[in-house]
Amino acid sequence: MIDTRAEPMRRRVERTRRHLELRRGSRIPKHLRGPIDAPHQLSHESTGEGRIRILIADDHALVRQGLRAFLDLDPALDVVGEAVNGVEAVRVAHRLRPDLVLMDLAMPELDGIAATELIHRELPDTHVVVLTSVLEDASVVGAVRAGAIGYLLKDTSARDLCQAIKAAAAGQAQFPPQAAARLMRVVATPDRPEALSGREADVLRLLARGSANKQIARDLSIAEKTVKTHVSSILGKLGLQSRTQAALYAGRVGLVRLDQLGEADNNGKAKTGAA
Repeated sequence: MIDTRAEPMRRRVERTRRHLELRRGSRIPKHLRGPIDAPHQLSHESTGEGRIRILIADDHALVRQGLRAFLDLDPALDVVGEAVNGVEAVRVAHRLRPDLVLMDLAMPELDGIAATELIHRELPDTHVVVLTSVLEDASVVGAVRAGAIGYLLKDTSARDLCQAIKAAAAGQAQFPPQAAARLMRVVATPDRPEALSGREADVLRLLARGSANKQIARDLSIAEKTVKTHVSSILGKLGLQSRTQAALYAGRVGLVRLDQLGEADNNGKAKTGAA
C-alpha cells in the first residue's frame, strides 16, 4: 500500500533530481541511479575533475535530501553518497574515499564522534566536518579530539556551508564563533611539548590562520610535500591528533591571535592586514 503522505515529498525530490540533471547537461546513468525511498544507497561518480567529493551522514532522510539538493547546485561540489548511521558512514567512506564527510552527531548504531574517530584514523585523506544542531562543550571537544576539522550548526546558511566545505576540504579548520569560544576554554596544551624548529613554527602559524598546504608551500617557498612532513612533525612533537588541535594550540600559546584562527580566504590564503 502506498503511503500517500510520502508521495508529495517523493515527487518533489524526483523533480529536484531531474532539474539537477538538466542543469548539468546530462542524465545520471541508469546503473548509478537508486530508489527514491532509499537515498542512502545513492552514489555517483564525479562528472568533473577537481570537484570536492562529499559523503552525507545523517539519520534523517529529509536532512540528507535537502543537503544533497542544494550542494549539488554548486559546480565545485559532488555528493557521492549518503549514510543513515555511523556504522554505514565508516563503511561507505571506505568504499567511496570521499574528500569530506558531513557528519551528524546523534545517529543510531554508532554516534558521529565515534564514526569521526574511525574515519580520521583509517582514512587520513578524508576530512570530517560535523554538522549538528547540538552546541555543547562535550560535543564540540569530543568532535575535535576525534579528528573533525570543522564543527558547524544546522542553522548555517546554504552559502556559508558550501564555503565552509570548500575551506575544510583544503585543510582549513571551520568553527563558528560559539564553538571556537567553547574550544578555547577547554583546550589543553601538552605538558612537555618538544620544541618546534623555526620553520615548523612558521608552518604552524600559517596553518592556524587557515592556510592550506599548497598556500603554506607558496608563502614559505618550499614544496607541498615538505609542508606535509612539517605538519606531521608538529603533531608528533606536540602530541596532537589533527591540524585543528594544532591550530587551537597555536592560539592558546599566543603564536597567533585568537581572532586570526582560521581566517584564511576560500583559496587557502591568509587574509592581508592581519598582524
